[in-house]
Amino acid sequence: MYTKQLLSFIENSPTAYQTVDSAAKILEEQGFIRLGAQQAWELVPNQGYYTVQNGTSIIAFRMPAGKVASLMLAASHSDSPTFKLKAICEADACGDYVKLNTERYGGMIMSTWLDKPLSVAGRLVVKQDGAIKTVNVKVDRDLVLIPNVAIHQNRKHNDGFAFNAQTDMMPLYGMASAKGSLMATVAEAAGVDAESVIGSDLYLYNRTPGSIWGAENAFFSAPRIDNLMCAYGTLMGLLGAKQAENALQIWACFDNEETGSRTKQGAGALWMRDVLERVCEASGVDLRRILPTSMMLSADNAHAKHPNHPELSDAQNAPRMGGGVVIKANASQSYATDGISCALFSEMCKREGVPTQNFANRSDSPGGSTLGSIADTLLPINTVDIGMAQLAMHSSYETAACADTEHVINASRAFFETEIRLDVQGNYTI
Repeated sequence: MYTKQLLSFIENSPTAYQTVDSAAKILEEQGFIRLGAQQAWELVPNQGYYTVQNGTSIIAFRMPAGKVASLMLAASHSDSPTFKLKAICEADACGDYVKLNTERYGGMIMSTWLDKPLSVAGRLVVKQDGAIKTVNVKVDRDLVLIPNVAIHQNRKHNDGFAFNAQTDMMPLYGMASAKGSLMATVAEAAGVDAESVIGSDLYLYNRTPGSIWGAENAFFSAPRIDNLMCAYGTLMGLLGAKQAENALQIWACFDNEETGSRTKQGAGALWMRDVLERVCEASGVDLRRILPTSMMLSADNAHAKHPNHPELSDAQNAPRMGGGVVIKANASQSYATDGISCALFSEMCKREGVPTQNFANRSDSPGGSTLGSIADTLLPINTVDIGMAQLAMHSSYETAACADTEHVINASRAFFETEIRLDVQGNYTI
């Protein structure tokens, strides 16, 4: 059941814009109230609120019953590797066709985008009645495709061919007669006049439906499992958690993790701290005094041991799909986990009966990174980096285990229901 709901969330969230829309809809159905950045925030106990930044990042929080004494924050990201359409995107192809001019967003496995049904989604900026506003859009049909070169014309395909983003990865849109029609097609899908469009942020998305498969239906595959599995799982954990007495329960989903988080809507921006300061000011609390008893769950998926290439993993720290929540650590601080945060989170999971496992890169491989350590520079609290084990990370179609959908939800719920206390000797109790 949980995985089917996750697949529905993924299908409705082809870009970060729709991810935030999908999350906001779920939150409002649960009684959360949207807050505007320019309005005064008057907050009441036991009420949930949320706020949005630039349409692609969202922070939701639930006020405790009593005075705020700590923050329990779960953070994930809304973006995934893809291709962004350039400002002038329609290009002639051999005089016979029209292709779209794109550039890479994030570090994807380019070959996985070939010969797949693709379409366009994102947002339009429109001018209507003298006002400039944004409209999210999803062209909900197979619209473009990036064609491979036949093996007869490129005998090196199976010998490690290197794809060129400018020449090999441009999607085919239509015959030559279709030149100039793309924006009209996108505007129609958005329900606006093409003449009113004065700007856009448009991306390709893979339209291959999600699938549950394998013996005993153990696995599922879909686009954007990294990181919508964690975004959805932590959101469900928040909504399923009991009301806290003194902990501010916070769910955050940031854009631009795949490009470094250094944007106004990224985890490296001041936005998150600004939101928390406003909440604390409205609650009569000094944010600095509650940071020592606060904690962040930085949730971003992890690499599972590959069935065909186990040698690519560290032999003792290689998680498996279905094995539970992965705790990620790295000596160079690509992940923010340390001994204290690992111990605290492990105890939370143990009390809930959620299995955990560990991940570390091979010592001769730098591996990836995520938002935990970046956010910590602005909000210095105990942070543990977690994820769910998956295959083919940054492919246009990824794979994970159905059992882990429930694991991440249960672990997140246990996290949100925990209140941390710290004595003057530096001893923690949960």
